[in-house]
Amino acid sequence: MVSGLVFSFAPFAFGSGTNHEINNESKPTPKPLSIAGKKANLDERKKWEASPDGIKYKEWEVSPEGKKVHASYDKIKKDIKNFTDMEAVVTSLTFQRKNATSSGPKWLIVRIKGEEYMMQFSPKGFEQFNSLKVNDKIIVRSRSAGYSPNHPYLILSGDYIAHNNKVLFKRDLSKNNRC
Repeated sequence: MVSGLVFSFAPFAFGSGTNHEINNESKPTPKPLSIAGKKANLDERKKWEASPDGIKYKEWEVSPEGKKVHASYDKIKKDIKNFTDMEAVVTSLTFQRKNATSSGPKWLIVRIKGEEYMMQFSPKGFEQFNSLKVNDKIIVRSRSAGYSPNHPYLILSGDYIAHNNKVLFKRDLSKNNRC
């Protein structure tokens, strides 16, 4: 998984420090938190916000880079919520984060509605994109997005990717607890 914290746009947590927005189509409605539960969550959040990572995140959030990433989410949030097709253009198949190992995750960078977005795949999972080239037009559907001060673009889950009416990738939600 990606190092650093990834934040998202819904209070649904997966693992340590990572949140994702999920369509709630077939998910049972969670029970409301008790007052004590809400207070505990607020206390934890305040504690984290006072930590070095929390301070760094808050500084990034109000920086030009953070504002740009947040604005890019606003452009596609309706498409994510409705899990609709988004036309995308491949801008990079070779992107690597600074100080990342070559055996680490592979990133597909795409432009949607004039903004850059990134999708992470395992090296083995990335093999299905070998036929893609920069400037290829693809269709992307995503159920979630996240952001991090360690990444230059909004991070989309690549739940469905097609090129020339051929499905290159489709996430099987029956595995891994719908993740």
